[in-house]
Amino acid sequence: MTQTTHRETRVTPRPARPPRRNGRFLPALGRFSLFALPGLLAYTLFVLVPIGMTGYNSLTNLNPFNPPTQFVGLRNYVNLLSDAEFHQALLNTVIITAIITVLANAGGLLIAMLLDRPTKLYVLLRGVFFTPVVLSSVVISVIWQAILTDDGLLNSALRGLGVDEPPGWLSDPGLAIYSIAWIMAWQMLGFCVVVYLAGLQGVPRELNEAASIDGASALQRFRNVTWPMLAPALTINVVMLLITGFKAYDQVRVITNGGPGNGTTVTMAFQVVQTAFVSNRIGYSSALAAVMLAIVAFISVVVLRFLQKREVSQ
Repeated sequence: MTQTTHRETRVTPRPARPPRRNGRFLPALGRFSLFALPGLLAYTLFVLVPIGMTGYNSLTNLNPFNPPTQFVGLRNYVNLLSDAEFHQALLNTVIITAIITVLANAGGLLIAMLLDRPTKLYVLLRGVFFTPVVLSSVVISVIWQAILTDDGLLNSALRGLGVDEPPGWLSDPGLAIYSIAWIMAWQMLGFCVVVYLAGLQGVPRELNEAASIDGASALQRFRNVTWPMLAPALTINVVMLLITGFKAYDQVRVITNGGPGNGTTVTMAFQVVQTAFVSNRIGYSSALAAVMLAIVAFISVVVLRFLQKREVSQ
């Protein structure tokens, strides 16, 4: 008779590992942080240090050709309050920024809706509209100067159509600033088109189809379905155009050089460069740059928060 003995096998649980000390992760964390070190150093060297130097220089009367440099406190900022050239430059900058923000956004949205088609032709047209964005502002300015000058292509065409005295797009003080704004809006149009196209591709087709079945018109579908979902794209475009408008320099320098007349198209960025490198008033130009930076930062934060609240509410 055979007896089979069954032995119970007991599984002894492994003791829990003691928690690792944070110190064991520090070497690995340090190695990974080395990858960010070059970018951090470059940002510090080329962004933070110049901002700090600008802030310090704005409190002095620094002029390389008229030493010694003295600390003047807030005198440069006080002088800005009574500087008519600064007031004109600020007004011109606001006008240009407002025009390009409206034109580029409206035109970009319209073109994006027309190009929102999955065909090869529309894909090609998207690249065509984006081309001016990647071109140099100097190149764009030279091309448009040849078009808008008094004897340029546009006025020659108008004369051929029977217009005896075509407008002076760049020589008329009342038109020059709007011509500059038009050129900048034209260059940024492709950027807005691409951003709005990305937003349109994120709108579910089912929503528009359901609204169409319910009897909604094309305008109602755009207002109640498409437009609310384009809020993030609108935020990106508005902030980028605001920054672009306030740093307008290349177009003014190449096309009008601040004219015609006495500072008709002078912008804040143009005045900063002229004051620093033509008048050699580094201290005063630093104050101008600091004020411009503060204005851009304030407006960008206000607009960004307002548009982000709109995104959440919709």
